[in-house]
Parts: sequence; C-alpha cells; structure tokens
Amino acid sequence: MFFKKKSNVIFRNFKSFGYVTDNRNFGYKRLNDNRKDIGDKILSESGAVFLSVLSKKAQAIDELSKKINKIYPDIDIASIKNDAQEFYLDLEKDGFIISGKTLEECDEKDEKFSYTNILESNLETNPNNISYFENERSTQDFLREYFNDKPQLTSLHVEITSKCNERCIHCYIPHENKISHINPDLFYSILNQAIKMNLLHITLSGGEPMLHDNFCDFLAKCRENEFSVSVLSNLTLLNDQILEEMKANPLLGIQVSLYSMDSNIHDEITAIKGSFEKTKKAILKLIENNIPLKISCPILKQNKHCYHDVIKWAKEHKISVGNDYVIIAKYNHSTQNLNHRLSIDEVEDVMNDIAKNDTEYMVQMDREVEEKQNMSENDFVCSVCLSSMCIADNGNVYPCAGWQDYIVGNIKNTPLKEIWDHAEKVNYLRNLRKKDFPQCLKCSDRNFCTMCMVRNANEDPQGNPLSVNSFFCKTAKINRIMMDKWKKEINNEKCCL
Repeated sequence: MFFKKKSNVIFRNFKSFGYVTDNRNFGYKRLNDNRKDIGDKILSESGAVFLSVLSKKAQAIDELSKKINKIYPDIDIASIKNDAQEFYLDLEKDGFIISGKTLEECDEKDEKFSYTNILESNLETNPNNISYFENERSTQDFLREYFNDKPQLTSLHVEITSKCNERCIHCYIPHENKISHINPDLFYSILNQAIKMNLLHITLSGGEPMLHDNFCDFLAKCRENEFSVSVLSNLTLLNDQILEEMKANPLLGIQVSLYSMDSNIHDEITAIKGSFEKTKKAILKLIENNIPLKISCPILKQNKHCYHDVIKWAKEHKISVGNDYVIIAKYNHSTQNLNHRLSIDEVEDVMNDIAKNDTEYMVQMDREVEEKQNMSENDFVCSVCLSSMCIADNGNVYPCAGWQDYIVGNIKNTPLKEIWDHAEKVNYLRNLRKKDFPQCLKCSDRNFCTMCMVRNANEDPQGNPLSVNSFFCKTAKINRIMMDKWKKEINNEKCCL
C-alpha cells in the first residue's frame, strides 16, 4: 500500500500537535468549480509525526514505517506499521491524503486543478471525527480559537521589488519610490523565519516581481517548503522558465489586472503601449497550463463603460474575476491618482449596474449585512497584524501592502517573530476595536460598510487611520438604499403570488 499527501494540502508541525488544511483560504478556483473544500484538522503529537513523514510523492507503507521507527525506536515496527496505516486511512476519509496499491494509482487519484476536466468530488467525511469545516471558518479563525486568541502569522506579503515596467495611473505606490530589488539573502532569511513560525501562505509582488533576476529561484524555494503562494503580476514578462516553475507548485495561484478588452483603454491605464496584448497572451498561456488564476478589474473613470467585457471574457474562460470601484490614495498621502477614481454618482451607477447583471450580488450583500447584525463594539476593525503582514524590498515591515508609511519594524534589524509578537505599533493596531470609531457605531449604514484603516490613513494628510473617510460612508449609504429597494421589491413580489 502506498500513501501521499494531496497536492492541495498544507501541513505544519507545531511539535505538540499538527495542523493540516487544504488551500481553500489562499488558492483560486475556476468558475463553477464544484470541488468540495476539505477544511482544517488538528492532529495529536504522534499524528503529527505520522503525517510529517508523508510527502507529495507516494511512498510504500514499509518505507514510511521505517521513517517513523527512527523517531520512535522503542516501538516495534510491526505496531508502527499497523497504527500508521490505520491513521492514514482515516485521514484519507477526511480528504487530506491518498492511498493506492501502486504509485500510479496514487497519482491518478490526486485531483489537480484544471480548467477543462474538474470532476465532482466524492469526498466522504468520517462521521466520528469533528468536522471543523462545516461552518466554513477561515484558517485564521481556526488557529485563533486554538491558540486562545493569540494572533498567528499565517500569511506574509513580500514585495521582492519596487520596480515596475508599467505606470498604472491609479497605483498607490509613488513612482519615484519604485527603485530597488530585494537582496536574495534577505529574502531567504525572511523565508527561513517564516518556516520557523509555521507560516502557510506567501504573496510575492512588486512593483512587478518578474523583474527580479531571482524570481524563479524564490518560487522554487517556496515550493520546496510547501508554501501556498500567490503571485501578483501584470504577466507581461512571463517566459517558459517561469511558466515551468509555476506549473511545478500545485499550491500556486496568480492574480493579474486586466482593465478592458479594448487594448487602447487597458494601455491607457497602464501607460504602456502593447501591455494589453502581452497580458492577454500570458493569461491564455496560464489557462492552457492549468495554473489557477484570478483577474482583478479595478473600475476607474477610464473603463467604467467597458469593464463588463472583462467579466464576460473571464467567464468564457472559466476564470474567477473581481472588480473594485474604490481605489486608495498613494501611501505618501498624495491624491493625484484619485483623479481616476469614480465619483459617488458614478459609484452608484456602477453598483446598480452590477446588481442588475449579477443576480447573486444583492444576495451576497444581504448575507454580509446579516453577519454584521451582531457586531460588537469590541470586535476587531480588520485583519491587519492579526494574521498577516507585509515586507518591502528594503526590509521595512508594514501592516499591509498599501500602508507603507506606517513602518512597524525592519526585518534587517529585528527578527520577524519579535516584530509580530512585540512591536509597539503592531500591538496598537491589535488593540483597536470598533468602539474606537464611535461615529461609525452610531451610523445607520454601519452594516453596509467595510472599514479599512489604510483607506483612511492614505487619504488623511497626517496618515491617521482613525480619521474616517467620508467617501466610503457615502458608498455604504448607497448600499443601504439599494438593499432597502431590493427587499421592498421582493416583498411586493411575494404579495402578488
């Protein structure tokens, strides 16, 4: 009998226990993907040892038993083999690992991401085990509960370069600051520290990350350590070497911005002629090679009448697509880029247009509003410094990628774990609660608003994250009016039946 970990599974050994999860919190799915998520599971100390000897390549039970026996030399190998096989078969029922009579059978049963051939999962869960995934909790929520609310760093955003080969008109990074690459030794140091902290996910971005000469090496090292990886790129520099490395990591996904199917409009936004054709060609190449992909389509004044074409094209190619009608100011508090942001009237038009063309839009909003009904004044404001951080090419550490004038430490001078656990600014942000925004708690539109401190800070001349940005208050009001109208229409329809 042979056993292997599923290709979309991440395992971390905390010594006293083990943690295993699928990649659902960090990976991208194709549209209409009907595969079931597996969820999370805590393993005992011995269970963690048993799982630690598994890899993404199938191994015979006898070989696995010998590896375990080296850790438990006082236990006879026959008992180890029996216990290990029983444990692996239980984990297979939970969906985390695969068994087979041959190496080939294991590989055939390991369902890979595909744009053309995704089969409905026949996952059967063990009714005797606690199902941690039925409530669809995130990995962060799961670990926070297990560690008694002590924040765990699970996701790290690393900007491996500030340089970029495009000049996007709405970018929050001042162009004069796009000047350098991360030193490879610094990146590997960050990676080693992340390994010791049992990090799950790494985002590589820039600038344009493919400009870095060591980009492929960085990807390979992330793969070797079984990190879930997201790459934020314009894809204009994609080549065969990068493509092959991307294909090698089943835990990797790409996010790319596509602004319009009209090349002139897309190129106007990137300020680089020919960028549309390069990006589109690269997207099709990723699809051809079954690399998970998400398209981001920020809605600006320039593309407000044609963003639908991007959504339509993405759906035709089974690609997930997201759009956002609100861009943030530059992190140095200059606001020239906001000249391209939609006005409130334009936002309202776009929101109504999205609702008209997407039947799930209002349903999803209603669900989110319902979840906020029980919001407490002691709830966290957002997730910054609770599960994630960002590190720039110069070693500066920020709460998130857009908030780069709020430096909480520098990785060259202070270990990542010390910054995460003890930095004064980190703890300040962690201690902020909804009650620190009293005007928001009293607002009738509060359940229709998503508070974002970086949006506040970047647009405030002094960088104050507590300075509520009225632009977002107005968008919340639009949401509330739309919801009231939608609910009224539903009630009228029911009365007519």
